[in-house]
Amino acid sequence: MRLSSKFKWVAAVAAVAALTVPALAQTDAAGGGQVAFQKQQQLSPQQQLAEADSQISRMEQAASNVRRQLEAARGARDVVKTLCLNDKLSQIDVATRSAKDRRQSLQLAVSRNDGELGNHEFTIMTVLRQRSEQLTAEANQCIGEEATLIGEAKVTTTVDPTLPPDDETQYEPPNPNIIVLPPDCSSCAD
Repeated sequence: MRLSSKFKWVAAVAAVAALTVPALAQTDAAGGGQVAFQKQQQLSPQQQLAEADSQISRMEQAASNVRRQLEAARGARDVVKTLCLNDKLSQIDVATRSAKDRRQSLQLAVSRNDGELGNHEFTIMTVLRQRSEQLTAEANQCIGEEATLIGEAKVTTTVDPTLPPDDETQYEPPNPNIIVLPPDCSSCAD
């Protein structure tokens, strides 16, 4: 049973990676469309190792935060929150352990100058980090908090230059001295 659940987890990660990698390579023929995923930056092997360490650190921090939330839920004897947070923490821990294993594989690939295997391991680590962030957001929903993002948020506003200008006509309120009475009720007279 334990082996089966690990196999399912590895298969799920592989499926997400298989779906993500082609989307990363998409481009629009006219150049004007937007792609849902950003193209992955080409990092040197040493940069990949440094980024892998950063990703694992972020995952461990996320697990620590969820662990604190779990302890608070246990202290409050809230069974629903405890079960939900325990499930999310278990999944984050599995993703973190898997990422650590992938980090070791990445280190071996770098030492052998195997760029293809290194990129593969790094891509899977990135998917695991994203999964960890998703689980952290779900854990926040377990306790009723808004989903929070790990990392830097950026908001960009773009105004379409082809839109017509704002309507600047002034609204004139009706004359307050004019009183309008409702019509008489014809069916009210008996």
